[in-house]
Amino acid sequence: MDRLTERFEEHRTRLRAVAYRMLGSASEAEDAVQDTWLRLNRVDAAEIENLGGWLTTVVARVCLNVLRSRDHRREESLDAAFSEPADSAVDPAADAELADSVGLAMLVVLDTLAPAERLAFVLHDMFAVPFDEIAPLIDRTPAAARQLASRARRRVQGRPIAAEPDLARRRQVVDAYLTAARGGDFAALLELLHPDVVLRADKAAGPSREPIFLRGANVVARGAAAASVRAAVTQLALVNGGVGLVMADEGRPSVVLAFAFVDGKISEIDVIADRERVRGLDLVMVD
Repeated sequence: MDRLTERFEEHRTRLRAVAYRMLGSASEAEDAVQDTWLRLNRVDAAEIENLGGWLTTVVARVCLNVLRSRDHRREESLDAAFSEPADSAVDPAADAELADSVGLAMLVVLDTLAPAERLAFVLHDMFAVPFDEIAPLIDRTPAAARQLASRARRRVQGRPIAAEPDLARRRQVVDAYLTAARGGDFAALLELLHPDVVLRADKAAGPSREPIFLRGANVVARGAAAASVRAAVTQLALVNGGVGLVMADEGRPSVVLAFAFVDGKISEIDVIADRERVRGLDLVMVD
């Protein structure tokens, strides 16, 4: 037990740093680290090949559960967010060091992220945890975890992030697009497309084996209307969490269409046919 305690203490600073960046509270971070210690005592540590990786995974899971269980964001002032009760066992000097290392502004931004975004960003960008290790923690594919981290990174860097999509409305638009494409209905397609819509297709999508770039509702609608045969074997899907379309070849996804929207109309269409890229997408077929 003394040896196990010693090994755990070697990782305590890193674990507390991970928890603090995840939770934004020194006391909650300390609780998460303590919970991780208790979980370590319930397993056979001799069978853990990489103790540091195991502990990081466990503390991340603990923090993720805490974030998901919060009914609402903390309403206390920023000063109070870093204060502790007088009888707290947490070292105030350690609190100050943690706050300085993360930065108040960073914590405020991190607190706006969804739990899965926050975990993916913190573990990958701050602690260099690979996406294939992050993915199981949030029940996503490595590619989806990478996208979550990228989204979080843009917000942290101050880049604008689109509002969370109205999936029901977007599903209606994409469903109508698919119906119009199957019927070769050029007029209906025009109604669904933004005037400045852009379509991009990778080299594997077309017969020329060259990337395709189309701009404008007329040319994109003509292309969609001409693809009625393909549309007949295409169905709705969630593509990395957004509404999209998937064409299957012998039961396997072969071509994926991902959409972006402006003012309720389709503004971008990404046609993905490269096998490696398709395999890296998080796809959920929609009935």
